[in-house]
Amino acid sequence: MATDADIKNILAGVTTATLTTILLKKGLRNVWMRGALPIKPGQGRIIGRAFTLRFVPAREDLATPESWSSPKSTRAAIEAMPDGCIAVVDAMGITDAGIFGDILCARMAKRNVAALVTDGVIRDLDGVLGTGLPVWCAGVAAPPSVAGLTFVDWDQPVGCGGVAIFPNDLIVVDNDGGVVIPAALIDDILELAPEQERLEGWIMQEVNKGAALPGLYPANAENKARYEEWKKRSGH
Repeated sequence: MATDADIKNILAGVTTATLTTILLKKGLRNVWMRGALPIKPGQGRIIGRAFTLRFVPAREDLATPESWSSPKSTRAAIEAMPDGCIAVVDAMGITDAGIFGDILCARMAKRNVAALVTDGVIRDLDGVLGTGLPVWCAGVAAPPSVAGLTFVDWDQPVGCGGVAIFPNDLIVVDNDGGVVIPAALIDDILELAPEQERLEGWIMQEVNKGAALPGLYPANAENKARYEEWKKRSGH
């Protein structure tokens, strides 16, 4: 079984687009989190285990500023986040209440959380950007979370952007958004993903040379043979 360091090394050069194709071939069609897009350009590709957090709709007796001090709070959840995890927050796609602001994101950055991914929104945009925490979300809003959400738990199965995320699943985020690799499929994906990326790189070379797509993408038997020969020559 691959270590987390091995996983990151192998998948560092594999796009989320490629991962969705491989997962589709495995029968998984719903792996891309809707609404979770990079808050700014240049955040790169980040890979980490999912640490999940869950909100439900605001209920007036629970969604109060006093709730921020309760044992079941976002503050307590952040203190439970392991080094290098990706925090995946189920905000039910609500976009008029910011789940986290600059102070919470600063604490996550200090705890070496790799990224924040949510189908909701953040607040205190300038401050959040200043923390250096990479964020994938659906935008920004000034009101606090309790204006529209009640925080209920962490480290439980959640739905983020319409995708089921379980604790310890693998999350990969890049400029195309966030994709989940179920924990049980990680080893299979590690075997298939680099080869798919390599094949598509060769196909792109052929396209740049002027090759037509039929028989190339997807590759027929003749082009598969040419690709295998290219791999031998190039030492792949």
